Amino acid sequence: MIDHMTVRVRDYAKSKAFYLAALKPLGYEMIMEWEGFVGLGVKGKPDFWIAPAEDRKYSQLHIAFRAPNRKAVHEFHDAALKAGGKDNGGAGPRTEYHPSYFGAFVLDPDGHNVEACCHDKE
Repeated sequence: MIDHMTVRVRDYAKSKAFYLAALKPLGYEMIMEWEGFVGLGVKGKPDFWIAPAEDRKYSQLHIAFRAPNRKAVHEFHDAALKAGGKDNGGAGPRTEYHPSYFGAFVLDPDGHNVEACCHDKE
């Protein structure tokens, strides 16, 4: 159900070292790193991300739910907006993450960045 999550941290280098050490016994390792984000995971799939804390109007928490297909990503976005969420990025490809990544983002009533995504090519 959970595809991945991001936690914003005050000291990126210190937190990166902490999580790499703490999660190593669970099989986690650094899978990706770019532009101040590090993705940790098991077997090549980053599912726990850390990034520097930012001064934003919404929460420092991001959580992404795995959708079974692209149609469900669109339906999630529509349903979330109708339920009072605020658009934070409509359904569409996010090739900067990887070639088949497809996601949609909304801010929930408390400002948390909530996403639905799938990794299918269609």
